[in-house]
Amino acid sequence: MSYSKNLGSALTNTRMRAPNNVSAFSGMCSVCTVNCSGPCEIGLSALRGSEAIFPFATNTNQVASEKTYPLDFSHFNINGRVFGAVGCEEDYGETSYPNVNIDSSFGKNNKVKLKAPLVLPAMSKLNWKDYYAGAALAGIAVVIGEDVIAKDDQLVVKDGEVVSSPLLIDMVSTFKKYHHGAGDIILQANPDDDHMGVLEYAIRVLGVKSVEIKLGQSAKGIQGLSRINDLERALKFKEMGYLVYPDPSDPQVQELFKKGKGQSFEKVGKLPLWNEESLLNRIQNLRQYGAERVCIKMGPYDAKDLIKLVKTASLAEVDLITIDGAGGGSGNSPVKMMNEWGIPTVYLEKMVYDILSKMDQNGYYLPQVAIAGGFTMEDQIFKGLSLGAPYITMVGVGRAAMAAAMVGNYVGDSIKKGKVPKEFERFGSTLESVFEDIKKLRLIYGDDALNIPPGAIGLYSYVQRISVGLQQLMALNRKYSLRHISQEDIIPLTELASRVTGLDMCTERIKKELLNL
Repeated sequence: MSYSKNLGSALTNTRMRAPNNVSAFSGMCSVCTVNCSGPCEIGLSALRGSEAIFPFATNTNQVASEKTYPLDFSHFNINGRVFGAVGCEEDYGETSYPNVNIDSSFGKNNKVKLKAPLVLPAMSKLNWKDYYAGAALAGIAVVIGEDVIAKDDQLVVKDGEVVSSPLLIDMVSTFKKYHHGAGDIILQANPDDDHMGVLEYAIRVLGVKSVEIKLGQSAKGIQGLSRINDLERALKFKEMGYLVYPDPSDPQVQELFKKGKGQSFEKVGKLPLWNEESLLNRIQNLRQYGAERVCIKMGPYDAKDLIKLVKTASLAEVDLITIDGAGGGSGNSPVKMMNEWGIPTVYLEKMVYDILSKMDQNGYYLPQVAIAGGFTMEDQIFKGLSLGAPYITMVGVGRAAMAAAMVGNYVGDSIKKGKVPKEFERFGSTLESVFEDIKKLRLIYGDDALNIPPGAIGLYSYVQRISVGLQQLMALNRKYSLRHISQEDIIPLTELASRVTGLDMCTERIKKELLNL
């Protein structure tokens, strides 16, 4: 069988002419006819060239891998116990699932309380306002994504450094407006942001306390890419210090562009070129500038790179590393890179666990680690925490959280227009009746809760659902605080899952237990 998708994809708005008759090894229709208009990816490429590398309509869609991996969290089941209780007294009142404590925190010297062991990874597109506001309502950590300043039409740059970014101010303010004692907003920077002093600006002017250095991500292993079909805009990015191809300041290129000749301009982000010394110095510099927490974002890179990252983060006493498995995505990542690059999350988490375990044995300081890459619901979150225990203590949830914010916004707007979506008519016709958790939010914000954007309420409610679900699964295993979750709380269902993770299948577990009978 082939794990790869055929050459028809929702990501590129393409399809197969004969979907039931595909050559698995090539992804093409087994019969390719002269009468086909080319609705597949080959046909799109024939018309659009390198533009066909990228997903379709990323201004209104978020996207991720379509590849089927040989191993994911569905290859594990969650264990359960009927005797004992760990983390609370064996009392009927105490062992009820609402008493499970999922409070968390991050930060070595300046801890931030979190109401769940969750971080919402970098986002700066689509319904970002409700994404940040919803995280504040839920009391969890959320990250402003890279390259925000490139989207800011009112950006002011002086001598190559940012001095004013109204868009960034709006993003930070959106979180702060609803912050109520738990959670934090983290600003991420790629090399272009770093060269333009974005983090220093945010610390100095916006009061941002947590920053994140981006070394790489899951879906897009290369630099950020975006097409520009306007000469003036291309020149603006060139003047700001971005790499733009072809060079829009070249008179010959300008002349050809005006005549409709040559390729479209492409803004290309700089590749990270950190080494251990420069990264250590940068982290120290950010702390001296006022950052209370310095984080790092890393994707599923080569084993040597992962080891180097975690070791350097240990030496720098980094506050949080988020490591993203293959298959994720949300932005304008090349489709084939999303599908075919990197290490899937289960494999990656096992690698990171082994690195942290070896470092623990050798006496290294262990930075806090979050694993990301395709997590959506409480079962996957529990499995991720269990597989990484005790070293991986947080989970990153990106696309699903944004989906909740988008659904909340769409349904809320529909209700305001008097058109409740048919699927939800059974709940009522008002915001208060359809959005169940407004009642909880009124305990915090009073009647102002009725003015909270529905998209933010949607994200908050989604986090409430997965938080309660996590509590229930923990109670099922008689674990009443996060620190008691262990690898014994999940069971591999396949030989592959057992071999990759080193965990015993249930048949092996019973053999070992019978030795004590």
